[in-house]
Amino acid sequence: MRAHSGDFRGTPRLTPLAGGQSNPTYRVEAGEHHWVLRRKPPGVLLASAHAVEREHRVLAALHGSEVPVPKVHALCEDAGVIGSPFYVMDFLDGRVFADPSLPGLHRDERAAIYDELNRVIAAIHAIDPAAAGLADYGRPQNYLGRQLERWTRQYRASETECIGAMERLIDWLPAHRPADDAAPALVHGDYRLDNLIFHPSEPRALAVIDWELSTLGDAAVDFAYHGMAWRLSPDEFRGLRGHDLAALGIPGEAEYLARYAARRGGVAPEPAQWHYLLAFNMFRMAAILQGILARARQGNATAADAEATGQRARRLAEAGWRLVEEAGLA
Repeated sequence: MRAHSGDFRGTPRLTPLAGGQSNPTYRVEAGEHHWVLRRKPPGVLLASAHAVEREHRVLAALHGSEVPVPKVHALCEDAGVIGSPFYVMDFLDGRVFADPSLPGLHRDERAAIYDELNRVIAAIHAIDPAAAGLADYGRPQNYLGRQLERWTRQYRASETECIGAMERLIDWLPAHRPADDAAPALVHGDYRLDNLIFHPSEPRALAVIDWELSTLGDAAVDFAYHGMAWRLSPDEFRGLRGHDLAALGIPGEAEYLARYAARRGGVAPEPAQWHYLLAFNMFRMAAILQGILARARQGNATAADAEATGQRARRLAEAGWRLVEEAGLA
């Protein structure tokens, strides 16, 4: 810290920051200045998971762009320093909204928050990877096919029980995969409302965080990931299903999708493609949750509620297969 941050003075004090399920994150205080330290968890990890090195790289590349990110100060890949690789970035004092229905806000405030959520993901997908120094940040060819293979493999590696809906999705998704002809884009991989830090009083994003799943790929797949919120109930996973969106001031799914398409200068996906992308992302989220459940049972989970969060894997898989059936695609 003394070598990489000119404001660092005295002895650091570390306080765990709650909320994440993947990489342990700490607030670092020294004197009057604050930072955030993000590290890989201890113990045996799945291959390619918890990629704090990639997070550091993309944050450094995006600093100063239209995509708001914290400033990073240093990456340490030597596990001997604190027990695992880590990086340090600025601490930003703002609001994080865990509940997508935004309780406690006025109707106009909710509308503005969702418009900013839409603006920022459009800005991410508008980034020119080569101009940002990220031309080699991933292999965009056959993105969806490789994602299916990766998350099936990750799911199998952390499987704790048989989930019938997951088995059906594993069979159905590769057999119905749409053509992969999208131009390569920077994708966040975990873009959702609670991975943005908003200004304390304004509907303005200060930073997008949790970039460990970012790569180069298909922007439509990435957009559909946070589009799941409109199809999931709060009991399934932080969803909006069942809420009166018009009364809340939150745009409906079709309006939100059209707004993104307008910002990107394109057209919204056809219904069959959109439903496929939603089902794929529910499958992917189920695989991620299954990994959290496995880490909880191995004793190296990051969050205290990891067991309860991981048990939602079944609900996500069942929601994904329900969507396939309701859309008449099965």
